[in-house]
Amino acid sequence: METLREGAARLGLQLSALHLASFQTLYEELCRCNEQLNLTAITGYQEVQTRHLLDSLTCLLAFPSGVAPNTIPDAVPVQRSGHALRCLDVGTGAGFPGLPLKILVPDLRLTLLESIGKKVNYLGHIARRLGLEVEIVQGRAEELAHDSAHRESYDIVVARAVAPLSTLVEYCLPFCRIGGRFIAPKGEDAVQEAEAAARATGILGGKLMAIKAVPVPDLLPEHSLVIIDKVAPTPDRYPRRTGIPAKRPLTGD
Repeated sequence: METLREGAARLGLQLSALHLASFQTLYEELCRCNEQLNLTAITGYQEVQTRHLLDSLTCLLAFPSGVAPNTIPDAVPVQRSGHALRCLDVGTGAGFPGLPLKILVPDLRLTLLESIGKKVNYLGHIARRLGLEVEIVQGRAEELAHDSAHRESYDIVVARAVAPLSTLVEYCLPFCRIGGRFIAPKGEDAVQEAEAAARATGILGGKLMAIKAVPVPDLLPEHSLVIIDKVAPTPDRYPRRTGIPAKRPLTGD
C-alpha cells in the first residue's frame, strides 16, 4: 500500500499501520469476491490503490472542518467539525467512496445505498470483515429520498461514478439537510457537468460551492470534486419516480 500511503500524505493524511492493514484487507476481499460478483473492472494492485482508495479519500478535502468554511484546502485540515457527521454514499457499488472514508473517520455515521442485491451482500460481508459499523440499505435513491428517516437528514452525501451531474443532483440533494453538502468526484468534464447541472442544482435547493482540482495529478487521471451546498429545501415532488431523473434531467428551460 505504499502508493496509497504516499498519495494520502500529499492530501495531508498520515495513514497508520492499522489503516494500511485495513486497506490491504479491503483490496484482497474485493479481488476475491470480484471473481463471482463482478464488483469492479479495476483489480490491479496499483490501480485499486489510486483509482478506488485514494480517489475515495480525496472527498475528505471537502468535509466541513470549521476552518475557512468557504474554501476547499489542498490538504485535509487536522481540525474536524466537532461532531460525528451523518454521511450517505449513493450508489456505492463495491463500497466506494464510503468504506475508505469510514476507515479514516471511524465516528462517521455512514449509510451505504445500493440497489443490486449481490453488491449489498458483499457490503455486509466486507463491513463485518473490517469491523466497521455501517448501515447498508438496498434500494433506489428516487424512492428512499421520500422516506422521512432519510430525506434532508445527512450532513454529507457522496456519489461516485453513478451518473452525469445533472441527474446525480436529483438523486443526492434531497438527502442533504439544509447546511449539508453534496460531494461528487468527477473527471475532466467536471466544469461542463456543473454548468449543465446548474438549473437542476438551483431547483433542488443547492448552490455550487466549488469545483476543486485534486492535487495528485500524477497518481489520478484529471480529477476534481464538485461541491454543492444545500441552501434551501428540496421541493416535495423531487426526486421524481424511478428512472425519470436519468431519462429527463432538469436541464434547459
